[in-house]
Amino acid sequence: MQSFIEKELGSKQIISTAALMRAGSNRQYYRIVTKAGSYIACENSNINENESFFYFSHFFYQKNIPVPQVFYISEDRTKYILNDLGHITLLDLIIQEGHSEKVYELYQGILQKLAEMQIKASADIDYGKCFAAKQFDAQMALADLNYFKYYFLDFQKIDYDKQALQQELDNLSHAVGNIEELFFMFRDFQGRNIMIQENRCYFIDFQGGMKGPLQYDVASLLWQAKAELPLAWKNDLYAYYKSEVKQYIGIDEVKFDRQYSYLLLVRLLQVLGAYGLRGLIERRPHFLSSIPHGLQNIATWLKLYNLNDYPILHSLLQIITHVNLIESYQIPQANGNTKLKVLVQSFSYKIGGIPKDESDNGGGFVFDCRGVLNPGRFEEYKKLTGRDAPVIEFLETKTKVHDFLQGVKQVIDISIEDYLQRGFDSLMISFGCTGGQHRSVYCADVIATYLQEKYHLQVEVKHVRQEEKAWVN
Repeated sequence: MQSFIEKELGSKQIISTAALMRAGSNRQYYRIVTKAGSYIACENSNINENESFFYFSHFFYQKNIPVPQVFYISEDRTKYILNDLGHITLLDLIIQEGHSEKVYELYQGILQKLAEMQIKASADIDYGKCFAAKQFDAQMALADLNYFKYYFLDFQKIDYDKQALQQELDNLSHAVGNIEELFFMFRDFQGRNIMIQENRCYFIDFQGGMKGPLQYDVASLLWQAKAELPLAWKNDLYAYYKSEVKQYIGIDEVKFDRQYSYLLLVRLLQVLGAYGLRGLIERRPHFLSSIPHGLQNIATWLKLYNLNDYPILHSLLQIITHVNLIESYQIPQANGNTKLKVLVQSFSYKIGGIPKDESDNGGGFVFDCRGVLNPGRFEEYKKLTGRDAPVIEFLETKTKVHDFLQGVKQVIDISIEDYLQRGFDSLMISFGCTGGQHRSVYCADVIATYLQEKYHLQVEVKHVRQEEKAWVN
């Protein structure tokens, strides 16, 4: 990856290259700062997915839809470089500002552009370029519903008639899969896939797009679990979206609203399945912490709409949205009264050894990273650190560092949650490797981010050996 970046942007122009945290996909992104500006580079081995992204980004960019511009593509089509749309997503902005008037107006602008993208701009799009499926049909809807069943419902150990439920899911999938009015469907249109830069919105991660019903995307946006939009906002913004759609096509509102309710349910269940896979199985903090929000969304849906034709599904949704189950998934998090501060640090066993605990509490965690393959054995990494993209790529693709950190997370979670409940004020977590340069630096940074994201903790990061050397190797 580094050689591709240097070839296209010029090695002498590059100031820094930093790997960005992965979300729910296998794509790896990097932010490259150069003397001429900032770029985003992506590496993805799924060439078909990349080709869809290249086509859709070029197509919509030409139609004045706010999407990133692709500047460079590698010969093997697995790497590419885009313009940098900044650090702030719509969801980030909501977390920072709350449900302000500015945020509401942004939603209106986003819905305006969504309707334009779906209907007007996509009029002559080639759906043969879709990499996964060309159209959202009954089969795809059933896959979404089964995703919920296998990755969330079946983890709750609820006894139910599996054959009867499957028949109801088949019926629901046909109800939404047979909608005839189809346009461009973004597929994962939510706040993490909308960048905000200078009060303008930009859409990313649309390579899974296909032909589908309009209502799916607006349901995805307005009912995103972590956004927690007030119900009044959801209703008003949905009405605003319909007014935008009417500028391009005529709609039967009664029929449109009924379809919306079912598509919304399918989306909410699919998302809960994703939370199950990424959270319950893969233990990713963002998805784990989203489960209560996802369940609450379904509870709200049950109050607004009826499932009279789907009694088994209805009863199961009532069970999983019971307050006791929702509370069982609540993760304790820091707030304004939280005393706990966590120090996460890296150190060298060879030089200096295990750092002294300055808190006077004693103890804390010390994790030995020397069982992870050392990038420092290889000449090309010797002058780099665990914050440099080539080292991060090496650790993530050629070592067992993910397995190592998975165990670390399971161990420290027990103490973090206990300390939060008991009002403790400090905890030290240290990672050591031979030189305190590669493995320990990477692990400390990953765990610090993990604790901030999952528990909203105040985390101090200290790299003992690298700070002594002023990061010069």
